[in-house]
Amino acid sequence: MVEQSSGVHISGTSASVVDRLAEVLADVTSVERVPVDGHFFDDLGANSLVMAQFCARVRKIPDLPSASMKDIYRNPTIKSLAAALAVTDPAPAASSLASKPSAPPAAPTPVTLASRPTYVLCGTAQLLFFLTYSVVFGVVTARGYEWVATGSDLVDIYLRSLAFGGLGFLAMCVFPIAAKWILIGRWKPREFPVWGLTYLRFWLVKVLLHGNPMVLFIGNPLYVLYLRALGAHIGKGVTILSRTVPVCTDLITIGAGTVIRKDSFFVGYRAHAGRIQTGSVTLGREVFIGEKSVLDIDTAMGDRAQLGHSSALHRGQRVPDGERWHGSPAEPTEVDHVRVAPARCGTARRVWFGLGTLFQLFLLYIPLAVGGLYMLFSVVPALGSRLGPDSAGLTTGALLSDALLLSFVTFFGFVVLGLAALFTVPRLVARAIKPEKVYPLYGFHYALHLATARMTNIKFFAWLFGDSSFIVYYLRGLGYDLSKVEQTGSNFGTEVQHETPFLASIGSGTMVADGLSIANAEFSSTSFRVSRTTIGPHNFLGNNIVYPAGGRTGDNCLLATKVLIPLDGEIRHGVGLLGSPSFEIPRSVERDSRFDDLRTGDTLRTRLAAKNRYNLRSMAVMLFVRWLYTFALTLFALQSVELYGWLGHVVIALYLACTLAFTALYYVLLERCITSFRALRPKLCSIYDPYFWWHERLWKVPDHHLNIFNGTPFKTLIWRMTGARVGSRVFDDGCYMTERTLSTIGDGCTLNAGCKIQCHSQEDGTFKSDTTTLGAGCTLGVGAHVHYGVTMGDGAVLAVDSFLMKGEEVPPNARWGGNPAVDMPDASEQSCGIGPAAALPAPNGAAKTMS
Repeated sequence: MVEQSSGVHISGTSASVVDRLAEVLADVTSVERVPVDGHFFDDLGANSLVMAQFCARVRKIPDLPSASMKDIYRNPTIKSLAAALAVTDPAPAASSLASKPSAPPAAPTPVTLASRPTYVLCGTAQLLFFLTYSVVFGVVTARGYEWVATGSDLVDIYLRSLAFGGLGFLAMCVFPIAAKWILIGRWKPREFPVWGLTYLRFWLVKVLLHGNPMVLFIGNPLYVLYLRALGAHIGKGVTILSRTVPVCTDLITIGAGTVIRKDSFFVGYRAHAGRIQTGSVTLGREVFIGEKSVLDIDTAMGDRAQLGHSSALHRGQRVPDGERWHGSPAEPTEVDHVRVAPARCGTARRVWFGLGTLFQLFLLYIPLAVGGLYMLFSVVPALGSRLGPDSAGLTTGALLSDALLLSFVTFFGFVVLGLAALFTVPRLVARAIKPEKVYPLYGFHYALHLATARMTNIKFFAWLFGDSSFIVYYLRGLGYDLSKVEQTGSNFGTEVQHETPFLASIGSGTMVADGLSIANAEFSSTSFRVSRTTIGPHNFLGNNIVYPAGGRTGDNCLLATKVLIPLDGEIRHGVGLLGSPSFEIPRSVERDSRFDDLRTGDTLRTRLAAKNRYNLRSMAVMLFVRWLYTFALTLFALQSVELYGWLGHVVIALYLACTLAFTALYYVLLERCITSFRALRPKLCSIYDPYFWWHERLWKVPDHHLNIFNGTPFKTLIWRMTGARVGSRVFDDGCYMTERTLSTIGDGCTLNAGCKIQCHSQEDGTFKSDTTTLGAGCTLGVGAHVHYGVTMGDGAVLAVDSFLMKGEEVPPNARWGGNPAVDMPDASEQSCGIGPAAALPAPNGAAKTMS
């Protein structure tokens, strides 16, 4: 079955391994024989999915060394693979075995599965908390509005709006802080089961912190003061740009002068095997944390240490003073990620910037919001005529007409005026910020930069235009340099962000999937600088990629999902890059090019025109359903005002509860209607196939409201309503599934915040989808990414920020991690204070276990 090339000498033991590996590959590829020096991709025509199946088959044979996809890409022939595996996994001698027996593998962590009554009681308590909070909010809002409405003139109304809005804002900021100290006290390293009483207190604090309006001040010195009030140990001059709010704040230590870039996780807890584990995150002075990086519990970084973009510290890892690490799990590198010179930025500058923000908030935004609400009630007849119990009320026809008019003007006015503002205001603002010039933080230019970034990253418009030809015109309107566009109809997905759109250059013919973040601003603890970021022509970028200024990729590159873009070395051309740290892989394989005939000439023009027409209809349908949703909420609001006269303050609480329930059910019904209440099936097709156009429409169903249900039993209930096969008592702290009906989640699984189950892939012009199955009791770490065609056995664990590639089969009770994920049997997943993590500093005392 093995075809050996002439002149190749293979020793006895190696020949046996080579023969058996070749037999396995021949069986997987359904051929009679496989040449031992034949290239897997170039000569044999295999692809990554086939080779993942080959690796899974090899792992099931006890006396063969285990192979990973990284081994496959680095050793792309049977002969070289066998030689590499022989070096990394040598057979021990008999004498060695006798004197030094191998250590038994670590026992799997048992999954803690709460009883059904405990599960139901926790969900009931969470619902009651939401309803109680809604009632209190309704009473306060109603009485405050009534007091504002009694103002005698415009100045009086403004002052009353300022007083009521300001006090309300302060109360919403202070209440979560007080709740944390009352319900928790100081966080300590511990673990406790989900769904119990301790978890309920944990969840209450977490929800209040996430809903705190102080998150609006991220990137502002005020946010650091807020974290200190919650118990975090934070030094002077710290800049935090990540919107991920730390929960176990007493376990967070951040030294002076540290910079944490956006979308990074340092929350101080994780969920594992049905339990919440809390642990320390310790950062020294002048530390740098890159964008989309993850710090697991019990991790530490010394003074002046750096962690690159798209990187992770696994539990127990420690970066020594002055060292630079990157990758997942992180490893040493020579790359310097702080590339901007410092500037003068002292305490006085930070104080004035914070005070200026508060003045704007209290003197402008809050009175405008509260007073604007009063003006709305005064202008709309259906509102103004129902403000008291003596109001006569309007007819049903008048109510509907007012709701139609108000919702139509509000929704489509936002669309039209929003686009006009996006295409004009940021261009005027950006003129004040010069490329490559270093500016101090917390000044006029920094405020303009934040305003530009927030305005041009509004998700609604990327959602509307993404996955269609029209996203090109939208991005150009924002300021992107897209060279000479080679229109594909899917040049960009629906999720793309940037620091500034005016310094983003994308080469001709490049296609980008969802989750691209163009990091064209660089930060230190005192300064920032915007720089042009260029992505070369004819590239394909997968999901969840950070592309920084100075990225060393050129023309015709395939940048795989969650890849770490290299910042050193030669510029790569005509290759693929995979992993973190990244390594080279083939740019394309035969399966990815089978539809190339549809991408040129008259066929392309015909198919593209048809796709554009279909995408236009999808955009029209989605605009209609979003407006219909706005109309329904407006109608509910008007009816609530009518009921206010005799139901009183309770009506506002009922409105909030009904709005949340209606939102979830409305979009579940929309998704099920698009799929005709049928499950998706695995598919391999061109992006010019009408099936793919329909699938793009399915992706546009809004789902951001699902985050409200994180950590509650209601999240899994909604997943089941969408068609996902989800077992009982699954803990979902923020997982996202792209294709629900292709996903299967076993009983008692634990899904952490930021993890993603993606049952599809789009590489160049080819779309592929398949099922993904998680067995009972599996754990997905924070920020983990699971691809299509994956099977995880019962009790398997995927570590934080890992990328489990398509087609992988994880054995039961195995521990995998890394990007790409490989078997990590020595990974420490024990309780706090056990294993490598025990060597780390524990600022809040010894570990404590609580059941």
